[in-house]
Amino acid sequence: MKVLEHIEKSKGKTQFTFEILPPLKGQHIDSLFENITPLMEFKPPFIDVTYHREEYVYKEHDNGLLEKRIIRKRPGTVGICAAIQHRYKVDAIPHILCGGFTKEDTENFLIDLDFLGIDNVVALRGDAVKSETYFKPTQDGHLYAVDLVKQIKDLNQGSYLDDEVEYSAPTDFCIGVSGYPEKHMEAPSLDSDIHFLKKKIAAGADYIVTQMFFDNTKFFEFVEKCRDAGITVPIIPGLKPLATRKQLNLIPHRFHVDLPEALIKAVVKCKDNTEIRQVGIEWCIAQSKELMAANVPFLHYYSMGKSTAIEQIAAEVF
Repeated sequence: MKVLEHIEKSKGKTQFTFEILPPLKGQHIDSLFENITPLMEFKPPFIDVTYHREEYVYKEHDNGLLEKRIIRKRPGTVGICAAIQHRYKVDAIPHILCGGFTKEDTENFLIDLDFLGIDNVVALRGDAVKSETYFKPTQDGHLYAVDLVKQIKDLNQGSYLDDEVEYSAPTDFCIGVSGYPEKHMEAPSLDSDIHFLKKKIAAGADYIVTQMFFDNTKFFEFVEKCRDAGITVPIIPGLKPLATRKQLNLIPHRFHVDLPEALIKAVVKCKDNTEIRQVGIEWCIAQSKELMAANVPFLHYYSMGKSTAIEQIAAEVF
């Protein structure tokens, strides 16, 4: 079922959803299920599955020359989505990236998803690999998420890269894209960021999922700016509970979001990460309840592969 259909079916009731990381290579899929199963009692209509592109490493040979090697640390998203849908009978939503994909790779990826009965995708540009300062597209790949959305939309209309494909049938994906209440780190301003977000909607995106935020005011202001710009699609807030002292510096650095002063002070007072984890849970519960009162369609939690804190939050909110 499509995300938009889940919204319509809920009749205005906020629903619980979450996002998972594929396990590292070498881990059994049961390690993934162990973190999903405790959250199923809250009846998520769908589960997002992230995609992690390849990374480059350079191996030095005896002659001093460097060999560029590609490594992947996590298994494929398609297989994980199929396993989730088979085991839990809920929709799995794979992320698909510009980085690491040619246009042909993208088309083949989408064909596989369509074959498996997967109705939704989240289209993202993706981040630069660690060896690059700025994002660089794969040769014959997309530079921007808007171009990826256009390709998915074309496939929905039966337009394949090879015009001579016989018996080609259109796909029917519901397309999600990302939004940044505190702007994307590469955008010069929030207004500029929303300008390009609107282009993704015009290209065919059906809904927006936001980057994590810790101040609901910034989410509400972002939604208002989107509406003022003429963006009418559903906007889903993304939430993550703070869990460790290290995240006070890590989250602003990696995700380019601000932490409210009240949250920082509460964390600083904690004796250890056990206390910090509880502060993070309570803060996220308060965020969740305020957002639910505002009738958001979903509360979408970034689990980062761990379900315990999310389970505790959901038990208080849903």
